[in-house]
Amino acid sequence: MRKFLRRAVAPKDRPPRAASGGGHVPVDPGAPPGQCPVHHGPPGQSSGGWGESGRDPDALHREAEEFLRLFHHEQPTAGGPAALTARIAAVYAEIDATGTYRHTPAELAHGARVAWRNSNRCIGRLYWHSLRVRDRRDVHDADTMAVEAVAHLREATNGGRIRPVITVFAPDAPGRRGPRIWNEQLVRYAGYTAPCGSGSTGDPRNTGITAYAQRLGWPGGHGTPFDVLPLVIQGSDDKPRWFELPADAVLEVPLSHPDGDCVDDLGLRWHAVPAIANMCLEIGGVCYPAAPFNGWYMGTEIGARDLGDTDRYDLLPAVAARLGLDTSSDRTLWKDRALVELNRAVLHSFDRAGVTLADHHTESQRFLTHLGREEEKGRRVGADWSWIVPPISSCATQVFHRTYDPVQLKPAFVHHPEALVRARGEDTAF
Repeated sequence: MRKFLRRAVAPKDRPPRAASGGGHVPVDPGAPPGQCPVHHGPPGQSSGGWGESGRDPDALHREAEEFLRLFHHEQPTAGGPAALTARIAAVYAEIDATGTYRHTPAELAHGARVAWRNSNRCIGRLYWHSLRVRDRRDVHDADTMAVEAVAHLREATNGGRIRPVITVFAPDAPGRRGPRIWNEQLVRYAGYTAPCGSGSTGDPRNTGITAYAQRLGWPGGHGTPFDVLPLVIQGSDDKPRWFELPADAVLEVPLSHPDGDCVDDLGLRWHAVPAIANMCLEIGGVCYPAAPFNGWYMGTEIGARDLGDTDRYDLLPAVAARLGLDTSSDRTLWKDRALVELNRAVLHSFDRAGVTLADHHTESQRFLTHLGREEEKGRRVGADWSWIVPPISSCATQVFHRTYDPVQLKPAFVHHPEALVRARGEDTAF
């Protein structure tokens, strides 16, 4: 089994750098992300997937033409009406002959960026046009995917100045499914279940995929709360295999508090790049089931959800104890005070390490800027209020005090039911 080395930790004394470029993408606010509100067929088949007999050509014609018209409208360099008519005719003919079609590199890049622009649960879409697109559509095998995933992380990390990147692997096609990445994100922390189910070490969200990786042969890490999981990758014509990430591909930030030691002795850290790995990129009826993509983190994702949620690291009681707070009743607001201090520690630590991290007040202002720009261009913007509004200090942010259009536009990043099953590490026939 192919293996890599372990991870690197960001040094505490690294001087801060100014962040530039990129933007936040919806990562893991704690609760399972669920399925995007678009039509899905039976398990294993979606609006962009293929069953054994292939997709309905008429439906694929419609979705392809809709995307091509969008592409030519928004990209003047694509050509005028004659070029659009010729491209639609060529795509129709390709679908009729093969059951699918291949996007040009320019179409793929624009489709991926617009999918980010259309992400209803993402507050950080202002920078959608800056997404770097790595076209790896000819890659089907797990070994090469693992190498490319590592290259993705290195490019995205960029010495701490996080860059938004997507790597697009082979699509689903009639007679051949595209490859899959089982992990929710390229970087995740293991969750080890104690004997007899008496608790867990690490991230409880990942106990299923951790156990599955061990069944595949992964020996496990050191048993700490922050052991980086290997990638579990399934090539188009293969079974799932595991690949451990190398040291220079996973930048981590040790967490400390700016005013005291309320978190310093807990040995906390978090990884710098939130690269979602198990969502399908759907463009013009074509499904790319392995298309890991990242922006940068917003601090509350880490401090409020990953570290604070009771079904994740559940650190509020430990922080409150170190702050000397009265935890005898919720009315003392000890949870609120501990939550703020934990989030301060995250922001302070990323700043000190020189790693890009957004705060929820700034990102809220940026999202409203994004809405204004899109409205000026006459484009509709879909948004899920429950995800756009930050999980702490909600009413102190500008995005709280308004409603949003819940429309789901295409292209889109889509959660397929079978991908959620895989992320839990459940053996599946999908």
